[in-house]
Amino acid sequence: MTDAVAPQASAVEVRTIDHIPLTERHGRARSLFTIWFGSNIMLLTVATGAVSTVVYGLPVWAAVLAVALGNIVGGVVMALHAAQGPQMGVPQMLQTRAQFGSFGSLLVVVIVVLMYLGFFASNLVLGGQAVASLLHFGQGWSITLIGVLGVLGAVVGYRLIHAFSGILSVVAGAILVLAFVWGLGVNGMPAHVWASGGFSAAGFMGTLSLAALWQIAYAPYVSDYTRYMPKDTGVRPAFWATYGGAVLGSLFPMILGTFIGAAYPKADTVDGLSQFTHGIDALVVAVFGIAIACTNAMNLYCGALSTITIGQTLFPRWMPRASGRAVVCVVLFLAAEAMAILGRADFLVNFTNFMSLLLCVLIPWTAVNLVDYYALRHGEYDIAALFERDGGRYGRFNVNAIVCYVLGILVQLPFLSTTMYEGSAAKAFGGVDISWIIGLAVICPLYYVLMRRTAGVGAQAPAVTGELFAPATKVAE
Repeated sequence: MTDAVAPQASAVEVRTIDHIPLTERHGRARSLFTIWFGSNIMLLTVATGAVSTVVYGLPVWAAVLAVALGNIVGGVVMALHAAQGPQMGVPQMLQTRAQFGSFGSLLVVVIVVLMYLGFFASNLVLGGQAVASLLHFGQGWSITLIGVLGVLGAVVGYRLIHAFSGILSVVAGAILVLAFVWGLGVNGMPAHVWASGGFSAAGFMGTLSLAALWQIAYAPYVSDYTRYMPKDTGVRPAFWATYGGAVLGSLFPMILGTFIGAAYPKADTVDGLSQFTHGIDALVVAVFGIAIACTNAMNLYCGALSTITIGQTLFPRWMPRASGRAVVCVVLFLAAEAMAILGRADFLVNFTNFMSLLLCVLIPWTAVNLVDYYALRHGEYDIAALFERDGGRYGRFNVNAIVCYVLGILVQLPFLSTTMYEGSAAKAFGGVDISWIIGLAVICPLYYVLMRRTAGVGAQAPAVTGELFAPATKVAE
């Protein structure tokens, strides 16, 4: 692993999972707001909001409150990961080696790759519906077209994704405001909307959990989009820019989805949005559909980095560049396209189950990662050791982290409530799902105690020479 690669002259990003030297760092914290704000204003976010009124059957007021609380709470967890990128200069999932060990981290990274594929496939379904409705293509060809646009963005890399998200922040943000004004003011909501649905604690917590997971699921992404930023970006600026962009960019499209689900419960997301914004529907669907290509570029880019992390763990001398990332992106796209075509028939139910199960496996990882970074090591890591096959000072396996991860999944199972599985505790609570709260409450203190007692952590990264291998310092606040 080396920093010898010079900054590229072309627009295509050369680096993949290798460390970003200080000489190549650029950007300001405000760009973190636009990448998360712009990329969230899309059809899948609207569909997530619609789950509250279509699948869970909540009244609009309860649905809006639940998605607001979920985004506000989940955004905290997600944004806490954002400061790790400028400090460490490596992708998020590569950092997992410091907590789980070089080979132990594969337990998490493989699951995260499947997560990226799931989100990519979900976006393909909705993007395909949008293209099919606008251009009257078959859905199969429409799905492929949306997917290819995402591949192109991921192949070009970091700068293009940031730039496109900045443009979407303005364009999609304006269209989102127009959609609300047009749907509520010009067209007006059907009379039954405000009296539809019925409150249930299970539905409310299910919606809150879904919105929280929407944010938490971005935790494996965030350092991938901050690792090029200057090391002195600061914890607070990185946190608030990421938090504000992700929460605001997700909340309002989800609220739009709650209205659409209540008004047109039998329509798919694209048809419902078209009816809600009738008169300007082609413009709204087109912009929200194009936004999917940007978000899919993010999914594919992060998925490729995580896949490369797996490969580099097994073959430590392998450090692919742009061409290697492109090949990985194409392979992941083909897998996601197959998932999209097979799973499009009952999309909202499949997506809800996918998100619920994803929450169960992500929570223990984020608990371990955040406790390790903020409470134990205070952001100080030996970056060189992350690229050593034996894990260097972090070893091949950290038994404490692996035990906490597995236990974190197991303690959540009784509290999990999905259409496929309902735990005994969830049944006793009337179907209310509080699994992710239990997971965080158990694993955060457990991991801290285990590491303090058995590993003496608090131990800092060793002092070594050179820009890449210099000991990290606490991010300035």
